[in-house]
Amino acid sequence: MTKQPAHIVVAGGGHVGLFTALRLQRGLRRELRRGDVRITVISPDPYMTYQPFLPEAAAGSLSPRHVVVPLRRVLSRCRFLPGEVTAVDPGRRTISVRTPADQETGGEPLRVDYDELVLAPGSISRTLPVPGLADHGIGFKTIEEAIGLRNHVLEQLDIASSTRDSAVRDAALTFVFVGGGYAGVEALAELEDMGRYACRYYHNIRPEEQKWILVEATDRILPEVGEQMGTYALRELRGRNVDVRLGTRLESCDDRVATLSDGSRHPTRTLVWTAGVKAHPVLASCDVPLDGRGRVRCRPDLRVEDREHLWSAGDAAAVPDLTREDTGGPRALCAPTAQHATRQARRLADNIAAALRGEPLTDYRHRDLGSVASLGLHKGVARVRRRRVKGPAAWLMHRAYHLGRVPTAHRKARILAEWALAGLFRREIVSLGSLEHPRAEFELAAGTGRHPEGT
Repeated sequence: MTKQPAHIVVAGGGHVGLFTALRLQRGLRRELRRGDVRITVISPDPYMTYQPFLPEAAAGSLSPRHVVVPLRRVLSRCRFLPGEVTAVDPGRRTISVRTPADQETGGEPLRVDYDELVLAPGSISRTLPVPGLADHGIGFKTIEEAIGLRNHVLEQLDIASSTRDSAVRDAALTFVFVGGGYAGVEALAELEDMGRYACRYYHNIRPEEQKWILVEATDRILPEVGEQMGTYALRELRGRNVDVRLGTRLESCDDRVATLSDGSRHPTRTLVWTAGVKAHPVLASCDVPLDGRGRVRCRPDLRVEDREHLWSAGDAAAVPDLTREDTGGPRALCAPTAQHATRQARRLADNIAAALRGEPLTDYRHRDLGSVASLGLHKGVARVRRRRVKGPAAWLMHRAYHLGRVPTAHRKARILAEWALAGLFRREIVSLGSLEHPRAEFELAAGTGRHPEGT
């Protein structure tokens, strides 16, 4: 009887999913060639978004297609299955997947058998029951949201430059960001840079008329870069007339008015929510042990607790941070950062390969490389070991670090070439908001019987 090849299923196409599959197809090259192993990657999107570059994509410094990595192209030795995971049965070693065909026809989810399963659905935005947030808030976690936000900001400048209503103008030129972590600070800084630059093409809008507000519930921003660099970043933003409100929460955004806990009210047409993430809710239907935050409880070697042949890492996993436990502190968990996700994925892939070969597993340990953050073009902060860097040098370190982490030499070369060209030419200040509704013109023409140009 012919022995069936071991089937490794990677559920998720984000940082963990891509880097795990990439490492597996390299580390198991001989097994894949002999047919002893096969790898399937399941993801609703056919690409991985490199999220640290989302702010630059939103500001137009990078093309959207260079911020995403096509899974089919990069994972050439893996089978890619488009779909959403709906459930996992660890006892039978099966996973249920709703494919695009199932969604179209209403059919039953596809059942996929596995020998080893990597559960890495990632995270979604963590929202709060703030009145009006669902109606008016804009997220900043996907490439679609980043490009949509860019188009939206430029459209607000168009509205402000063309309206005669001062209230509408003021609301259009007010931009509120909630959350003082990496996503909120970098997105605001890059877009404020873009908005200030764009004003040179609007004869009746001055840069100082724009009002950028950053709302943070704690008493500091960018805690990852340390207190000293966080204070510098705060001073830098305020020096650019960004209204940073520490110890403040968003109470409501009904009727396009951002009401803050300090009692202030800000009519605005732009409210960007970047106040953290939470584990993907699909984990609740996967029959795996979860912690208080809905993350999969994992062992230090990245196996799921009390489940055989199940692995997890990244934002969806509660992975013990052994480097902090060694210091005698309380049991700590790894933070949900891209740095941890990438490193955990490599360790996870190596451990799966070791398990298939009957070799011992290795616990995940990491050495903190530091943190870098961009504050707009030619501005940034960085903490590398004991060194603290700011200004253009930190901005270059930010770019160099993330360029080195983007998978494949092909993608690195494209990004590097785009940066080089951006240094030679002016920014493109074009809103392509109509791309979000590509059939609008045709629907109008078909519905009225007249071409839009004749209306």
